[in-house]
Amino acid sequence: MTADQLRRDDGLPHLGSDDSGCTILHVDMDAFFAEVELRDRPELRGRPVIIGRENGRGVVTSATYEARAHGVHSAMPMARALRASPHAVVIQPSMGKYSAASKEMMTILRGVTPRIEQVSIDEAFLDVAGAGRLLGSPATIAALIRQRAKAELDLPCSVGVASVTMVAKIASTLAKPNGVMLVPKSQTIEFLHSLRVQRLWGVGATTAAALAAIGVYTVADLAELPPNTLINAVGKSGAHRLRALAAGEEIRGLALDSVEKSIGSERTFDTDVTDPAELALQLRREVEVVSRRLRRAELLAVGVAVKVRYADFTTVERSHSLSSPTDSSTVISQAAQHLLAELGRSGASGAARSGTAVRLVGVRVSKLVAAGTVGHQLTLDATTESLTAAERAMDDVIDRFGSSAVARGSLLGRKDKNV
Repeated sequence: MTADQLRRDDGLPHLGSDDSGCTILHVDMDAFFAEVELRDRPELRGRPVIIGRENGRGVVTSATYEARAHGVHSAMPMARALRASPHAVVIQPSMGKYSAASKEMMTILRGVTPRIEQVSIDEAFLDVAGAGRLLGSPATIAALIRQRAKAELDLPCSVGVASVTMVAKIASTLAKPNGVMLVPKSQTIEFLHSLRVQRLWGVGATTAAALAAIGVYTVADLAELPPNTLINAVGKSGAHRLRALAAGEEIRGLALDSVEKSIGSERTFDTDVTDPAELALQLRREVEVVSRRLRRAELLAVGVAVKVRYADFTTVERSHSLSSPTDSSTVISQAAQHLLAELGRSGASGAARSGTAVRLVGVRVSKLVAAGTVGHQLTLDATTESLTAAERAMDDVIDRFGSSAVARGSLLGRKDKNV
């Protein structure tokens, strides 16, 4: 959702408490990365906190509501965020910590119903139609989820309760921070028509401008518009989709048992780097982050991609498909290092130039499959299988004692990234 869509709407209708037929819940963790950090550092509660790089490079990963009150938001350049909130406490992101908290939260949600779609690290849709006999009404289940998140994880979340996915998502946004919003099925249309048109899925700045040009500012305006006028403004398929959304129709449903489409990690350097050995070392660290997230999520990857961004902000990427799915740091690193070397030799289309200063390096794995659905790495040789077993043992040590407890010898001797 865009920053404009996150602003609350004026004149929302008074909604009742009838949750019959409202079996779709959207659970959204509030300022998730920031709240995970505050859980470990409660003395920072009530202060503006930004998750990002303190030197001002890169972008904001998350921010507390106190920082957001100063205009800070996710994906904002850190330099700009620090100008907006100069007294904010800046905390380096720790994706391993956030992934672990996410896994714990999703375990809570799957304890409510197996009919769940995790759409990102910090949000999920649930269909609780089959959970009523055991747990109660949808609104009761929403309250239970928030109670368990607080009691078991000490994390806040907001929940939207509705009859269709988009309305549940809008409701959870309006419920923030740390609240529940129910949109009764019988009031879905009234609720939607009270909103600005930017609240609808897929209405970004370009579409909003096209609609404003024909006098459409609210969902009610959209619903009253003659079909041909809307088609002329946004095209036939766009018009059909927007009219369905304005009518409160379900257009997506839940993709049950879905998995992440890709997992990535990247590093923006404090100072631009030209040393190939340093680039290779940092890429190895990013591979460790990604492969550990794969193993925690019980996923395997086939696709590997490496990204490099230069000092002039030119960004290039190369990808490769492995012969079989894997979660092995060793296998993924071999592919990533090959791609990095390939980028260094390439001169096509402004691609990697040997000796040119690099601002950012990253790796992403894709074509993910659940580990339980394939014969796990049966094609690997004995040496690689032993390394993979060692990697899982390292994961167990890190989960128990922290990221500084154990590390690969090749990564020792230099400041490492939290994973």
